[in-house]
Amino acid sequence: MKIQIEKLSFSYDEAAPLLKSIDFTLNAGRVISILGPNGAGKTTLLNCIAGLFKPREGNILIDGKNMETLSHREVARIIGYVPQIIVPAFSYSVLDYVVTGCAPHIGTFERPKQIHFDAAMAALESMGIAALRDKPYNEISGGERQQVSIARALAQRPAFILMDEPTAHLDYGNQIQVLKTIRTMASQGYGIALTTHNPDHALLLGDQLAVLERDGTFTFGKCKEVLTEPFLNHLYGIDLRLEEIPSVGRRVCFAPKL
Repeated sequence: MKIQIEKLSFSYDEAAPLLKSIDFTLNAGRVISILGPNGAGKTTLLNCIAGLFKPREGNILIDGKNMETLSHREVARIIGYVPQIIVPAFSYSVLDYVVTGCAPHIGTFERPKQIHFDAAMAALESMGIAALRDKPYNEISGGERQQVSIARALAQRPAFILMDEPTAHLDYGNQIQVLKTIRTMASQGYGIALTTHNPDHALLLGDQLAVLERDGTFTFGKCKEVLTEPFLNHLYGIDLRLEEIPSVGRRVCFAPKL
C-alpha cells in the first residue's frame, strides 16, 4: 500500500502558496522524516495528507484512488494522525481515550467491545505506559499525553500513521524510546511520516527525508544523501557539523562550541 502526493500546493488565502507542487510517495514499511524551519509548512503538509485540509492544487492518491472519493471513515481506517497538541474535551481515562482510536472499526450506534479494549491495552503496553490506563487523560503530563496519543493511533490499526513532532514535550530518554517505537512500527509494516525540528532524529531514523524551506523549495530523497553539512547550514542558517562516530555506529549532527 502507498500514498502518492502529486503536485500538491496549498495556501491559506489567495496569496502565494505555502506548499508548492510537492511530489513524493509514502510506502508501507517506510519512514519519512519531514524537516524544515518554523513556518515552512510541515504541519500543513501533514494536515493535507490526513485529509484535514483541502489542497489548492494536486492530488493525494491512496493505492491509486483519489482521497477525495473516499469517506472520512474509509480514510480513518487507512491513515492515523497524531497531532502535536491535543486538548481533551472530556475527562476520559487514558484507556477510554485510546479506545476512541478504534472508532473507524465500530458501527455508528455500537459501543466498544472487549476486543477494542484489548487492542487499546496492547497499544499502551507497546508504548510502555500501561500503568497510565486508569489516570484521567487531561491530568497527565504533556509528554505522557503525547505517548498516549501514539498508542491511540496504534489502536486505530491504520496502514499509515502521521505524527506531528512526536518527540515534542518528551525528556531525552522518552524521545529515544519513541524513535525506537517508530522504527519498530515500520518493521511491522506501518508507513510513518513525522515532522521534526531535530536533524539528528532524522539521522537516527534513517530511511527517507523530506525537507521544506520557507521559500517553498521541496527536497526529497534518502536521508543519508540529502543531509549534508552544506545543505544543513543553508537550511538553518547556522554552522552545523556532521561526523561519523565509530563508537555509536552512525553519523551525528551537532553544533560546534558556542
